Amino acid sequence: MFRASTAALTLAASVLLHACAFAPGQHLDMDRLAREESPDSARFDMVPITPKLLAIQAADYASERIPAELLDYQPESYRIGAGDILHITVWDYPEMTAPSGPQQSLEANGRVVRPDGTLYYPYIGAVKAAGLTVEELRASIAKRLTKVIADPQVDVAVIKYESQKVVVSGAFENAEQQSVSSVPLSLLEVVGKAGVNTAQADLSSLMLTRDGKEYRLDLDALNRAGSSLGRVYVKHGDRIHLAFNDRKRVYVLGEVLKPAALPFKTSTLNLSDVLGTVGGLRQETADGSRVYVIRGAEDLSREPATVYHLDASSPTAFVLAERFHLQPQDVVYVGAADVTRWNRFISQVFPTANLLRAGTDIKTDLND
Repeated sequence: MFRASTAALTLAASVLLHACAFAPGQHLDMDRLAREESPDSARFDMVPITPKLLAIQAADYASERIPAELLDYQPESYRIGAGDILHITVWDYPEMTAPSGPQQSLEANGRVVRPDGTLYYPYIGAVKAAGLTVEELRASIAKRLTKVIADPQVDVAVIKYESQKVVVSGAFENAEQQSVSSVPLSLLEVVGKAGVNTAQADLSSLMLTRDGKEYRLDLDALNRAGSSLGRVYVKHGDRIHLAFNDRKRVYVLGEVLKPAALPFKTSTLNLSDVLGTVGGLRQETADGSRVYVIRGAEDLSREPATVYHLDASSPTAFVLAERFHLQPQDVVYVGAADVTRWNRFISQVFPTANLLRAGTDIKTDLND
């Protein structure tokens, strides 16, 4: 009898020690990944989330800079182009200034620059306008009018800008072309006029294409106090695209209240935000010391993925979580407590054990 009890206790202890290995569901074994003999060890780097790591991350985050060539660009004087509508005033000669009559609008009395870059003006015929500044065109017209008018007083104004455009596309409320005028137009003004679709936009991926070169700008990170983003001016031919966030996600799995795939909208998304959005850890099943952020690499054959580990067994750990910034496609995984895995194992073993016991009872009854 004693030997049978000892054997039963030994079997129970053995099951208790190894039950978690057979528990259903996912489990991230950090010790296994850390062992050199593990086949996975060459593909993962394990990094604890510590104040030192956050300081390094903050330094990298602060190093986000606008390329110098964008800041160095300063708009030149506006040069007239085909499609622009001009209003030309010759003082004391209203019939030349407003040929359609003074009661008509400025645009009705305006003169359109033709596709060949010229416009027609009375008494002097075709006048080259494209490529000239307003001052240069005014001087050209005044000089030619001296043949018919003594000391003509001429003024030229662009009343509709149509020749120079920037193209706006992507996650904007008004994704359309915007005109470049004689007043320098900044990138922030273009974005403000287009209106960001905050529900669909990825603010970390604003792409400015200029002269065949692409500049990726983090609109959220760069548009802060002291930012120089307001000094970036656009020019004719620029293309501005704001990416949608439908292809960028942060995945939250494991022992959280509401596992989800969250849209990635800004580079300021932190671990605390994500855990809060899904309702936090399941207090009855989660192991707070097993919070991981799994970050893949572009080519796992060349560089390892990284598993960041946060021991959140104490609520104070969320001070670290608040400063740990996530990246698109990160996987946040919260592991289960050992007792949770044991209970799940037992919940599957007991029905099987009851079935076997029932079979044994039936066999005994038949033998009797």
